[in-house]
Amino acid sequence: MIPARFAPVLFGFILSGLMSLMVSGIATYRAIGFSDVFMPSWMGAWGTSWLVAFPAVLIVAPITRRLVAALVRKPQA
Repeated sequence: MIPARFAPVLFGFILSGLMSLMVSGIATYRAIGFSDVFMPSWMGAWGTSWLVAFPAVLIVAPITRRLVAALVRKPQA
């Protein structure tokens, strides 16, 4: 098991992996359609996009949390 203190990094790792997998798959399909080169092209695009997405999620997530907190009404006590 991974220590709880790494939960935000693990969350970002999994989230960025799944999101980049889906987005790169859609973009690859739109660019070349289903063909013999679809899977290798998709996996290459996914690897590259995950390398960008993972650090981006770690940087953007705290900013997004603060922005959401500023936009959401606080519960009344």
